[in-house]
Amino acid sequence: MPNLTFYTNPQSRGRIARWMLEEVGEPYDTVILDYGTTMKDADYLAINPMGKVPAIKHGDTIVTEAGAICAYLADAFPDKGLAPPLADPRRGPYFRWLFFAAGCVEPAVTSKALGLLAPADKKQMAGYGSYEETIDTLERAVSGAPYICGDQFTAADVYVGSQIGWGLMFGTIEKRPAFEAYVGRLQSRPAARRANELDDAAMPKPEPQPA
Repeated sequence: MPNLTFYTNPQSRGRIARWMLEEVGEPYDTVILDYGTTMKDADYLAINPMGKVPAIKHGDTIVTEAGAICAYLADAFPDKGLAPPLADPRRGPYFRWLFFAAGCVEPAVTSKALGLLAPADKKQMAGYGSYEETIDTLERAVSGAPYICGDQFTAADVYVGSQIGWGLMFGTIEKRPAFEAYVGRLQSRPAARRANELDDAAMPKPEPQPA
């Protein structure tokens, strides 16, 4: 039996964790949860009291939040080379951009989509500062090298790349050559393609229409 269980919905941030699991390449069980029903059941609330996905259970360890799952899996399976080792100077940028994507990129992009960005005279109160500053900083992070940590693909690329990929797809991040080139490199990875195929196959099927 796999020692990993993955809780997800194919229409969620679970796609990020799925990609990371495919990069790790260890066997895992998948539990598909539905919004408003099984995602809010007592059994799953014992896993994640927020009633949200994704989550993983690795042995007795539970991890929620897509960025945390990426970081955890990279450290749990160090032989996969998905995180720089502790003594490697790339460890700093690796964590920097993982947390930047979680603490600045997603809040800025979501706030902009909802029309809730901090006003200019209050931007110092927002962790992301301004949307423009966040996107410009993100562009610099993915420019000049193939990956966040130079030539090494890591879990940070899974998380940062997913944020950019969704932003480009839904128009919440403007198309810039650096973003498109970076996402193109990531989406060509076999694990990324497998993950998309698995999640696409798990998407709800449309109800048959009466004749």
